[in-house]
Amino acid sequence: MLQVATIRENKIKIIEQLAVRNFTDAENIINQVIEKDTSRRTTQTQLDDALSESNKLSKEIGKLFQAGEVQKANLIKEKTSQLKELTKTLTEELSVFENEVTDLLYQIPNIPNELVPAGNSEEDNETIFEGGTIPKLHNGALPHWELAKKYDIIDFELGNKITGAGFPVYKGKGAKLQRALIAYFLDKNSDAGYQEVQVPHLINEASGIGTGQLPDKEGQMYHIGIDNLYLIPTAEVPVTNLYRNVLLKESDFPILHTAYTPCFRREAGSYGAHVRGLNRLHQFDKVEIVRIEHPDKSYNSLNGMVNHVKKIIVELGLPYRILRLCGGDLGFTSALTYDFEVFSTAQNRWLEISSISNFESFQANRLKLRFKNKDGKSELAHTLNGSSLALPRVLATLLENFQTKNGIKIPDVLVKYTGFDIID
Repeated sequence: MLQVATIRENKIKIIEQLAVRNFTDAENIINQVIEKDTSRRTTQTQLDDALSESNKLSKEIGKLFQAGEVQKANLIKEKTSQLKELTKTLTEELSVFENEVTDLLYQIPNIPNELVPAGNSEEDNETIFEGGTIPKLHNGALPHWELAKKYDIIDFELGNKITGAGFPVYKGKGAKLQRALIAYFLDKNSDAGYQEVQVPHLINEASGIGTGQLPDKEGQMYHIGIDNLYLIPTAEVPVTNLYRNVLLKESDFPILHTAYTPCFRREAGSYGAHVRGLNRLHQFDKVEIVRIEHPDKSYNSLNGMVNHVKKIIVELGLPYRILRLCGGDLGFTSALTYDFEVFSTAQNRWLEISSISNFESFQANRLKLRFKNKDGKSELAHTLNGSSLALPRVLATLLENFQTKNGIKIPDVLVKYTGFDIID
């Protein structure tokens, strides 16, 4: 979330920047933040004064008792009792103002970077790079959900029976290919310097707030009410929360992690060919990369993450493009996001497989993730994350683009992980 001091110092500029997101309520909410924070500051000053006066009188009472002036001491004690009641009232008021300011701050999205283009939806995203060659498929080529059935490698109906729509069952070579992709992605990330971690698949409320899933996206996460825990929507959440309430040293940067987890999202729900098969799921596998960076280096790191993912997609032999998201399509917590899409030849459409974002200090402020700078002062770190990669649409595109009349070829880089070079 944004810092109140930043809002106070840059009110007009922030309102203008949030307009790029089409955040129409920015001026109203920001004015409320400043108003409530002014009340909070006034109350804090009154409380400090009352506590100071109370401490002063307490010392005076002690001296009077020592001097045997009991009557004077008792008179002052009555005043200290009144001050105690006042401090109690002021403390309660202060808490109310602090909570009101925090609740308002939770409603304000991150300030978009100056590179973020204006726009209303995904149609306004900028394509900044395209690579790879779109293959020409044989007559009778099939979409991946038909290939899955033909070769008995993914069973959507069985998953529907066990759980419901959006929970596929991977079988035989389909399961092995899925596992191969996970191992391949983790190895590529580890080779690039990311330390692998295994993290919980359930998070508490504080973790959801820390990375911005709460209170913004409650309806998109599965909630276990009896324990007040949430199934993770991405490994970004538990991995980044490893550093909640942590004070780092500058020498700790950069911090790089990668993790594989299943991901759970309730957002699926629309119907049609664009969400058939693996195109949109409630449960899916994803390998994530997360970086904790010094603010001066976070955008160089963002570019490095983009190049890292690009190399993986090139090795897989998939046609792809990189998009810079416009303000209307930018995630709530992100300052700048690049999306990777691969072209599904059988479906004749682009499929998003990765989002790489710089959150600057937005998450760090929620997480209370700071570091000591060279001057010894506490400063907010920057956080970044990216999909490296999300499996369902990668798998869908591999099945479709590498299909032949005799079976589905396996990309060369995956053969050592699968143990086979064709699904037939």
